Amino acid sequence: MKNRIKDLREDHDLTQQQIAEQIGITQRKYSYIETGTQPLTDDLLIRLANYYRVSIDYLLRQTNNPTRNM
Repeated sequence: MKNRIKDLREDHDLTQQQIAEQIGITQRKYSYIETGTQPLTDDLLIRLANYYRVSIDYLLRQTNNPTRNM
């Protein structure tokens, strides 16, 4: 399964370090999340969804529509 979180980061031409700083974690922890070594917590899902302005369902690959319903 493709990693949508990694795809989003690469699509925005950002480094793991840049995203980690934006969501308040270490680059190492972010790397573990991208590789699946560490599971995503609800809090991190929310932070990533807010950062990229996409839905959590989109991050979890439950939909291909990134639009958030607010």
